[in-house]
Amino acid sequence: MSRDFRGEVAAITGAASGMGRALALELARRGCELALSDVDAAGLEETTRLVAAEAPQLRCTSTQVDVADRAVVEAWAAQVMVDHGRVNLLFNNAGVALGAPLANVRPEDFHWVFGINFWGVVHGTQAFLPHLQASARESGVRGHVINTSSLFGLLAMPANGAYNATKFAVRGYTEALRMELDLTGTPVSATCVHPGGVRTAIARSARMDASTEALVGMPVEQARAHFDRLLATTSAERAAREILRGVQRNARRVLVGPDAKLLDLLVRLLGSAYQPVLVWFARRSVRAQRPQASTQPPPSRSAR
Repeated sequence: MSRDFRGEVAAITGAASGMGRALALELARRGCELALSDVDAAGLEETTRLVAAEAPQLRCTSTQVDVADRAVVEAWAAQVMVDHGRVNLLFNNAGVALGAPLANVRPEDFHWVFGINFWGVVHGTQAFLPHLQASARESGVRGHVINTSSLFGLLAMPANGAYNATKFAVRGYTEALRMELDLTGTPVSATCVHPGGVRTAIARSARMDASTEALVGMPVEQARAHFDRLLATTSAERAAREILRGVQRNARRVLVGPDAKLLDLLVRLLGSAYQPVLVWFARRSVRAQRPQASTQPPPSRSAR
């Protein structure tokens, strides 16, 4: 029988909005208890309210958590066991974006994006793994760690090098984790999720360096709006359903959205040759954004 999540407990980071909120609501509809966290207290409160409206009979706890802080994540994991008595699913979903040419990324910005996107995954996995193992042995239900990488964990993109680095790191970490769990016969599995363009607030809230303008050929706020439109391919609700289908079939990798599937195929076919293709598209985009030189003759002095 396919896993239906009823009666299980899911811990979700980044639950205040976007895919985290959509996962919480979809799991609530399926009868799964929830332990939600986010650094955004107001957004987390709204998600909790929506869950209560969707499934008032379910236990749903929420905790303000900065996933970059290991001690805070460990305390949250321990509290989840106190509140719920078990945990079966962990969604390391919290993430942020950073747009800047690599030559100009400040050390503090590297620490910020890695602290959340990569170390948040490590902290969550290590804090919850013993509890997932214990719960799996008691219940007979396989535990599962679901880590959110990105389409940009499959291919790199100019002006997103620091973000790429975090998402490639999540991919490598999760794939190694899955193999280690398989090798040791641990009753816990792991899946790496690679969303393409999903309608969330990540582009609107991204940090973008002013030097990005020269690389992408448009002002920073215009670039932010442009990337926000590009990330509108798949709804967060559809993304949540695709992720849960992947968990049900114990997939090693889940590609979310048609763009993720298409570009993954491109990289498989071209290998590293995808890079000059992207450079060509980037140059073309920059040229398209530059003001065209006027073909009209300059006005004469007498016309002024």
